[in-house]
Amino acid sequence: MSETENLPKTGRKAGFALLRGLKKRAEFLAAAKGVRAHRPTLSLQRRDRRDGEAVIGIGFTVTKKEGNSVERNRIRRRFRAAVREVMAGLGAPGADYVVIGRRAALDSPFPSLVRDLKEALAEADKRAAKGAKPAPPILPTTDSTTGDA
Repeated sequence: MSETENLPKTGRKAGFALLRGLKKRAEFLAAAKGVRAHRPTLSLQRRDRRDGEAVIGIGFTVTKKEGNSVERNRIRRRFRAAVREVMAGLGAPGADYVVIGRRAALDSPFPSLVRDLKEALAEADKRAAKGAKPAPPILPTTDSTTGDA
């Protein structure tokens, strides 16, 4: 039995690295409280989940000030391709990452995007290892009418 057979089937990419897309707003907000690394084409946020899972969470966002929907989607697609190429080898298991795309990513050559992503990952890992406080856990929301979780 291989190691990947013990892992959940969702998001399996590139060998043993398991990637999971961040979907909930709370996951993005929690990552925003972690460490950050900035490059001309992107900003990277990292949060250690500390839940014992080896899954790497990854989310993408591009704000409206970076362009219209066509341009924003193109930036996201380019970063998804760069993450597929880089994250398996450099991503920290048990961490969530959010890539915030910048307008410079539209005209930047793809190898430059990959280099920026690698540098941002290395810087975020270095800052996290230095002792940056991990983001608080994501707590379930409570229903205000009944008081139940």
